[in-house]
Amino acid sequence: MANKRVVLSDVARLAGLSKATVSRYLNNSIVLPQQTTQRIEDAISTLNYRGNSLARRLSKGGSETIGLVLPEISNPFFAELAEAAEAAASAHQYSLVLCVTRNNLEKESQFIRWLDTRQVDGLLFATNKPDDGRLLAELQGQSNIVLIDEDVPGAEVPKVFADNVAGGQLATRQLIDAGHRRIAYVGGPDALMSVRERREGFRQALEQAGLAYHSELVLCGDYTREFGQTAIDRLLALPEPPTAIFAGSDYLALGLLDGLRAHQLSAPKDMSIVGFDDANYAELITPRLSTIRQDAGQLGRTAVELLIRMLKEETQENCVARIPVQSIKRESIAPLANAR
Repeated sequence: MANKRVVLSDVARLAGLSKATVSRYLNNSIVLPQQTTQRIEDAISTLNYRGNSLARRLSKGGSETIGLVLPEISNPFFAELAEAAEAAASAHQYSLVLCVTRNNLEKESQFIRWLDTRQVDGLLFATNKPDDGRLLAELQGQSNIVLIDEDVPGAEVPKVFADNVAGGQLATRQLIDAGHRRIAYVGGPDALMSVRERREGFRQALEQAGLAYHSELVLCGDYTREFGQTAIDRLLALPEPPTAIFAGSDYLALGLLDGLRAHQLSAPKDMSIVGFDDANYAELITPRLSTIRQDAGQLGRTAVELLIRMLKEETQENCVARIPVQSIKRESIAPLANAR
């Protein structure tokens, strides 16, 4: 015969108190003498009462839960980040709840307001669309939030980003070292920090190599595969197309490869390509994609550690942590002398 489920009235009976008193204690709506509080906690422990666990955690001053707000989960980069963040949170005895916004401002605002209702103790927050000021307004006055991967300009909260400028330099140098001199940059929305920083690294690498920066070779749009295809059409229509492209994300690089195939061209024979992210598919496609590895797992772990320190009031700094990047060389780049 199965054990009878322990309910709130059982706890109240063992503690010698009314059910209403125990309920109010668990919902943190009453202050009781220490001796009475101990009777309730002893009864909960003796009976192994698990009901209303959220209320119990709140009665101790927090939900013991961290929210991870992401624009999407289908992108392998965000999936890797989420897995690492969950493991790091679990190591600190925190649960992690995943919140997917699809870049919908209403959803982003809803999850930020969870802090007001104490449904979560803190948030790791990522967006990949430019802010028109409304998201900043939601973030102002909030604490226990860490921005990850992308900035919300003006937000005075801790932030964890990849070293985008260094990544842009490394990506462009891969192409320069292969002999390419007419190189394009294809990135996401121009208003995003990551796009501007990777483009700046691209510009710096060209300048250091004594090469000109041509505005017609810089295309910014959406961080989508479709925009990668559109970018190829525009670049190939130029009187003097580039011989190589730095894509601001591996997902954009997939679109560039799609676009080349639509023109009956291929990489690296007709166009050398380097991406950014080192997503798990980068070495599975043909050709295997040269790219810049930004460690999504380290982004997630670093953000969790920073948030835990904030929750423990060990730091109040609005710091910006930068995660190092690494150049990964594969088969999507060929020496210019070998290209058609």
